[in-house]
Amino acid sequence: MSIVAWILLGLISGFIASKIINKTGEGIVVDIVLGIVGALVGGFLFNLVGSTGVTGFNLWSTFVAVIGAIVVLAVKHAIVGRHAPI
Repeated sequence: MSIVAWILLGLISGFIASKIINKTGEGIVVDIVLGIVGALVGGFLFNLVGSTGVTGFNLWSTFVAVIGAIVVLAVKHAIVGRHAPI
């Protein structure tokens, strides 16, 4: 995939995952990074269980990236915790 496809996939999947976990977006840059890291984590996890990971810019890859981003957000919230905004 090209860098533009990774950025678009990251933006879409990071936004969806942050809406599922936080009910609010994390911000455009954080959503992109979260989605890209989520795609890597999701691809790794799906490969561990014998399924295919990210295969390109398609619906399956978006699903894998969203699952990975949800895992990343859950781990982040478990480590950092949820703090009330000041």
